[in-house]
Amino acid sequence: MKTRLFSLALILVAAPALAEDFSAQVTATVEKELRAWGDDPALIDAVQSANAERGMLPQEEIDALDQTWRAEIDNAEQPMVDAILALPVSLWLRDKVDSSRGRFSEIFVTDHQGLNVAQARPTSDFWQGDEAKFQETYLVGADAVHVSAVEFDESSQTYQVQASFTVTDPETGAPIGAMTVGLNAEMIE
Repeated sequence: MKTRLFSLALILVAAPALAEDFSAQVTATVEKELRAWGDDPALIDAVQSANAERGMLPQEEIDALDQTWRAEIDNAEQPMVDAILALPVSLWLRDKVDSSRGRFSEIFVTDHQGLNVAQARPTSDFWQGDEAKFQETYLVGADAVHVSAVEFDESSQTYQVQASFTVTDPETGAPIGAMTVGLNAEMIE
């Protein structure tokens, strides 16, 4: 336990000095492993279907969806949350987290407006469009990657870094959404 705490303390203390190297390691993980998940045909179909179904929602509707989601997270009844978690692509993402032996703590995918499409576990909010994980990926272009700072994740009880990247249409290369993967900071190679 002391070794783990010491490792975590080193990560946090050394983070400013090692941020560039750490970001490079996470970006390499995206390119070597995670981007292929974003190319999965079932995931692409789920994002394209959500984009077609939702169109371009006005901000008031986005805010209402987000408020509904946030209210459900704290309730026993969660029809909106449960509907997304029950999707086959969400089950596939959950399997990725569950089989990672603690390497990954979360995975979620958004549409072209930053609204959740699929996820391994419930996120705290439904709309990611106001956050860097969406704004610095989907809005930047097809090859964009965003690496967050190391933060403590309450749900997984680990220090994690979020790697986010643009999900693209395999036929046109155009951005269609974004994927975020939470990586255990102690397990990044």
